[in-house]
Amino acid sequence: MSFWSKYPSQNQTLLTLVVLFTLTSSCSPFPGDRTLPAEAPASDEASIQNLTIFAAASLTESFTVLGDRFEASHPGVRLVFNFAGSQQLAQQLAQGAPADVFASANLDQMEAVIEQGRVSPGSEQVFARNRLVVVAFPEAANGIQDLNDLAISGMILVLAGESVPAGKYALEVLSKAGENPAFDPGFERAVLENVVSYEENVRAVLSKVILGEADAGIVYASDVAGLPPLEVRVLDIPDELNVLASYYVAPVSDSAEPGLAKDFIDFLQVNEGQQILADHGFLQAREP
Repeated sequence: MSFWSKYPSQNQTLLTLVVLFTLTSSCSPFPGDRTLPAEAPASDEASIQNLTIFAAASLTESFTVLGDRFEASHPGVRLVFNFAGSQQLAQQLAQGAPADVFASANLDQMEAVIEQGRVSPGSEQVFARNRLVVVAFPEAANGIQDLNDLAISGMILVLAGESVPAGKYALEVLSKAGENPAFDPGFERAVLENVVSYEENVRAVLSKVILGEADAGIVYASDVAGLPPLEVRVLDIPDELNVLASYYVAPVSDSAEPGLAKDFIDFLQVNEGQQILADHGFLQAREP
């Protein structure tokens, strides 16, 4: 009697094991042919070049668009923006904050950074200009028809602080108007009496007017470019009273990316860069 006939149950069990082994072997690759799990791709973070740009708050929208265009033409480059009042940025740079480019809304703050040794004298250049406008909360707009109405008793006004370029320019406008015979005597004093707060940057002024926390304020024309017409009412300031604000840019002298800093500053000057700035309410870099 054979083994298989003598032990039928063992025969069935052994046969099952043989079949399972055969099937398993045919479905599994040989050790030498084993496909190992794909390694996770190495992070590209180490290869990215960061370019840190300190820019005036009024440049937020335009520089964000400029940054996207610049990054698109410079693969592997990432722009890191720090938007704030020019005076705040100058203070940060004076305290040693790392940066590659400084864009200021006036020359005073650029010169302050030059004096601190963070920007080399003569490297600064004008890349855009701006004008001031009056913005009024729509529901209060019926009482504000022109600059004269800022002196109406009880008007709630906000301005940027005097250390902020936009604030300094606004005070210059009011001073010019106060000396102009077209305005009532005491105009400048009456307007300043209506000011309830001086903000750290010009965007805070605009925000308070939009939210109805103030009847009116003075901001840059670029701040209201593209805003829905019902969000604020915009009143032009006559040319003879207005201030043409010059925006300056310069590479930071201890930049970790001096080549990229130069490329970005050059980009501000070319047609594409100037067009983006114009689309956001800025005037061309050089006076006609």
